[in-house]
Amino acid sequence: MSTTMNLAERFAAAYSGAVFDVLRAKGHRNCVLPSDIVAIDRDRKMAGPVFTMRGRQAFGSDPHETLLAWTGFLDRAPAGHVVVCEGGQADCALMGELSAETLHMRGVLGYLTDGACRDADFIRRIGFPVFSRYLTPRDIVGAWLPESYESAISIGGIAVAPGDYLVADRDGAVVIPGALVTEVLEEVERVMNTENLVRKAILSGVSPTQAYLTYGKF
Repeated sequence: MSTTMNLAERFAAAYSGAVFDVLRAKGHRNCVLPSDIVAIDRDRKMAGPVFTMRGRQAFGSDPHETLLAWTGFLDRAPAGHVVVCEGGQADCALMGELSAETLHMRGVLGYLTDGACRDADFIRRIGFPVFSRYLTPRDIVGAWLPESYESAISIGGIAVAPGDYLVADRDGAVVIPGALVTEVLEEVERVMNTENLVRKAILSGVSPTQAYLTYGKF
């Protein structure tokens, strides 16, 4: 857990643009989640290993069954991870007030879904990072069920698998393949250090072209 948290903390100090730049240079351009998935609070960011969940619409289901299944998800979501939920085009909120507070209290680092969220004001106040496509007051009761955990999912055509990492901020969300996590992180940190040198050079009067030619980064 300590190694995982250390990686998550280091990724949290980075930003999505730098992560994408490194992945693009390695030939992994297809790693950015759809641009309409945004943070409830644009000042919040999240980073960490993913815990995947997939679900489906289940209109007419027994309300008790849906709530029992949902609380079962809350029990399973592991601390030190970011939950990524493929909602199956659900017409209801797949995150809300009490669930967000529960995950936050249990040490989960954030939540992202290709579906909706509700109780946005409360979620902003508790400071739990949630990314979703839209907001709705409609909840999951009698309408949605989780189907699987820790299996490969797809968010807007982008594959997300257990072992991958996610970095999400105001600009968007980027998926880092699990096999490349350490390599990408180290390169991102080098890129950010180089960008600081470029910034310092420009602020001291060096031309942008010369700064680029000197450091190979802009």
